[in-house]
Amino acid sequence: MVGQPPLTGLKVLEFAGLAPGPFAGLLLSDAGASVLRIDRAVSGPVARQVPDQLTRHKSSLVVDLKSPSGIAIIKSLARVSDVLIDPYRPGVLEKLGLGPSVLCSEEVNPRLIYARLTGFRRDGRFANMAGHDINYLAVSGVLSLLGRKGEKPTPPINILGDFAGGGAVLFQGILLALAARERTGKGQVVEANIVDGASYLATFNRFALKTPVGNAPRGENLLDTGCPYYDTYETKDGKYMAVGALEPQFFRELVRGLGLEGQGWEERRGEKENWPELRAVLEQKFKSKTRREWEDIFDGTDACCTAVFEYGEMERERDRLEGDQRPVVTLRETPCLAVRSDAKDASHGQGPGVKGEAYVGIPLKPGKGGESVVEQWLGWKKGKEFDILNGSAVIKSKL
Repeated sequence: MVGQPPLTGLKVLEFAGLAPGPFAGLLLSDAGASVLRIDRAVSGPVARQVPDQLTRHKSSLVVDLKSPSGIAIIKSLARVSDVLIDPYRPGVLEKLGLGPSVLCSEEVNPRLIYARLTGFRRDGRFANMAGHDINYLAVSGVLSLLGRKGEKPTPPINILGDFAGGGAVLFQGILLALAARERTGKGQVVEANIVDGASYLATFNRFALKTPVGNAPRGENLLDTGCPYYDTYETKDGKYMAVGALEPQFFRELVRGLGLEGQGWEERRGEKENWPELRAVLEQKFKSKTRREWEDIFDGTDACCTAVFEYGEMERERDRLEGDQRPVVTLRETPCLAVRSDAKDASHGQGPGVKGEAYVGIPLKPGKGGESVVEQWLGWKKGKEFDILNGSAVIKSKL
């Protein structure tokens, strides 16, 4: 019998945003936290529909943040919240009277963890500029490392910045602040930014620039596609195999599987002057068979040679390609919530799963589920302490 998810009972106010902020909220909600997204009303009664699909296990409440009643509702929710996620540019919530000096005060909630995320550093030269993932990676230095030989820097869509260096880092900061609160009894402001998050993730790679692992120009090193036995190769059917046979024993397995034994590549592979020739040999070899044929040869071996699966086929062939979405980490005693609908083990998570599972994001309609969350958190009853007027939550009577 497993226990409740690890963050059960944690109350999180997430101001609606895009990408990294909602992703931090998703990590919390998947771990069992009660996450209430605050959607801002536009022109009073009309809710701004945020194109956010990172909504699993969340609820929404529409609030007019330009009205005194709306501000009062946020303050009331903040009094009982554990975490607040601020995804806006610096100063937005402060101008509304909802900054940490107010919400983390003794009068409101000194235990509140006020988590805010920006793209650029809040105290840096770019602090007041707009930007996106590509810009944050650019000024962090990380983007300069990414790309093939002779080509321009190539951004890895927005995985590395928005999600790894942004939302996941903010999530880590929230957990650290929760741990500190256990000791001090006090909340605190958690400030994350994507520039520092991405830069921290690149610590090893930055150090490698001054070692033989990475001291050559971009695209000419061991781990950046410069090395022929750490790269991808097209197969006969236009698909791809990934090769990462860095260690000698793994490279021998690769050579054996490719039928290249007896050509001396095991001894010659370490010399960079031999890399162009070896790459040409590997390119020709991999194009001689289909990806499935290479899978049959290398599956179960230590050649560090695997198929490059595509999400479309992983959705169609979930069992064979292990295409199910699992919790980010397995907790054997208190699993996180499941994404798949047929969870049978702690590694799958617990609970009924979600509609769409791993491949279809379901937008959260503004206002959905928020009324019941207000009742659970505050004990307020709709029609008594609060009401919904033209789609927005309002305080009905002074408390």
